[in-house]
Amino acid sequence: MDRSKLYRRFRTLLIANRGEIACRVIRTARAMGLRTVAVYSEADRDAMHVALADEAVLLGPARARDSYLNAERLIEAARKTGAEAVHPGYGFLSENAEFARACFDAGLVFVGPTAGMMNAMGSKSGSKELMEKAGVPLVPGYHGEAQDDVTLAKAAEKVGFPVLVKASAGGGGRGMRIVRSAAELGPAIVSAKREALATFGDDRMLIEKYVDNPRHIEVQIIGDSHGNLLSLFERECTLQRRHQKVIEEAPSPTLNAAQRETVCAAARKAAGAVNYVGAGTIEFVSDGKDVFFIEMNTRLQVEHPVTELITGIDLVEWQLRVAFGEALPLKQDEIKLNGHAVEARVYAENPTKNFMPSVGTISTWRLPAETGGLRIDAGYREGDMVSPYYDAMLAKMIAWAPTRDVAIERLNRGLEESDVRGIVTNIPFLSALMTHPKVRTNAIDTGFIERELAVLTQAAPAPGELELCAAVAAIVNEERQTAQAEANSPWQTFGWQPVGRRQRSFTFRVGHGPEQKIVLNYGSGPSTLVIGERELAFAIAPRDGGVDLTLDGVKSSVAAVIDGHELYLRTRNGRFDLHWVDPFGGESEEHVGEDKIAAPLPGTVVAVLAEEGARLDKGAPILTLEVMKMEQTLRAPYAGVLKSVKCKVGDIVQEGVELAVVEPAGE
Repeated sequence: MDRSKLYRRFRTLLIANRGEIACRVIRTARAMGLRTVAVYSEADRDAMHVALADEAVLLGPARARDSYLNAERLIEAARKTGAEAVHPGYGFLSENAEFARACFDAGLVFVGPTAGMMNAMGSKSGSKELMEKAGVPLVPGYHGEAQDDVTLAKAAEKVGFPVLVKASAGGGGRGMRIVRSAAELGPAIVSAKREALATFGDDRMLIEKYVDNPRHIEVQIIGDSHGNLLSLFERECTLQRRHQKVIEEAPSPTLNAAQRETVCAAARKAAGAVNYVGAGTIEFVSDGKDVFFIEMNTRLQVEHPVTELITGIDLVEWQLRVAFGEALPLKQDEIKLNGHAVEARVYAENPTKNFMPSVGTISTWRLPAETGGLRIDAGYREGDMVSPYYDAMLAKMIAWAPTRDVAIERLNRGLEESDVRGIVTNIPFLSALMTHPKVRTNAIDTGFIERELAVLTQAAPAPGELELCAAVAAIVNEERQTAQAEANSPWQTFGWQPVGRRQRSFTFRVGHGPEQKIVLNYGSGPSTLVIGERELAFAIAPRDGGVDLTLDGVKSSVAAVIDGHELYLRTRNGRFDLHWVDPFGGESEEHVGEDKIAAPLPGTVVAVLAEEGARLDKGAPILTLEVMKMEQTLRAPYAGVLKSVKCKVGDIVQEGVELAVVEPAGE
């Protein structure tokens, strides 16, 4: 193959992706003087990556298969805009050998490995065969071509339960199931195949021995077209949920210097088996004693920023320079490890409701400044819509420091100072995770989050005296700012009377809890707040994003967001949602019964798991929805009979639509 067609200098780059990674690639490409082209679906017309690029091309409808997974439309978009190269980002078609080949056939530079390298290493089963020949240690398992149920069942029995059923193509925990008994195997394979086919267009499976209490360690590698292949140290990605990484750090706090060199050498050996060109990651699992190869990701990883921060290397820049045909600028012994970096993935999801994805418009987006070792790679802004069609990741927050302890402290401080409203995020969950004592001491494995879930998703504390006073301060501050904006307003005193004393009563409620009252005394003389029998001296001053509240001489900075009668507050005690009870009355609440089997979000029905008339135990699965690339199973709220199913496989359903009716037992 003519290398001048594979690697050559270009001036216009099309980014075949969306969200955070598209924004990330655009920034580096533009800094290198390249012209950038974004692509978007109808759901992403106003997305951040579209605004950042020099040009943008509409691909098609919201569904990924009609837009971001449509190779023909992507190549046509490159042709229309004069793009000479394509960066695939991660996910979507980033590890699709047919797309890489199609780019080459269209005369485009593909910023990544060749189709041949992808076929050799991108397939989990194929790469295992290659590694076996190269002498790289493997997890015991089956990675053959035969995919019939009997073959897979025999393979699982031979390996011994528990086993991991895993999609041969793709990653990110999609199409992956832990199976602990023969009885669970059949349904797990069906579900994993369905998810893998929907996500990657390939439902081939492999079987691996499941390593109990494992650690996940991976090595960043990059090669050029001149025969140079480097490892850029390792990352630890052990903190996972449903095989999806949540927290990543570099270097691994588990390995010593000798172990680090051993695993990096193994990674170079693995990539060298196919003379790898481009950025990639060699992933290993460790049982605490040995390290086994599990797969290679032939693309840039979500967690690449932690490697960038400990090496000072911009991996996207190096990817582009390799695509130009340049040699890597450093030798292996010139790459130095400096400090420690930790990354947290910020998702639009509700940890207290089984991490259900959250959709809607981001009404408030306040993240801390990127100073003091803090970096934020975001794909969304205030006012952006989070749709149900794609992965729920909003941003990544990364912290660097000379030591692991300080890096964790910096990351947690960044999380604690973040306020995102309009949707539900996992930010409080991430903060709880980073402050967990066992995370601090690295006493973890890949099952840690599931075991500690109850602790990590504890309900927010009830608002106390500080929060009630802060709620009054936020309301008064907003009224003051509104009055200042109205030059002729008769309320220029914002309710504060120059003579005499006045009282104003406020009532707040949290959820369906009891109402709590607080009285503001104001007018001539100092203002005070009365809660029960206590009276506190009260003063406020506006601040960006909130208010400075002084109570009895103690000043507290409070973040506040007011949306009608709904208040969000962040104080030193945490985050709080309060409802300001309308002082003029007329409020009504709509209670939706918990027994309603309805779509929690817009999604696609991918499986109906019970027949009408079937007797169901409480918790029995009824149907499965695909929402934001994740499968959500809706279950019977109580024991009874499935009276009706109001949908079929393939239906696209909207949030709140009733999908099934269960008649309680005994009725």
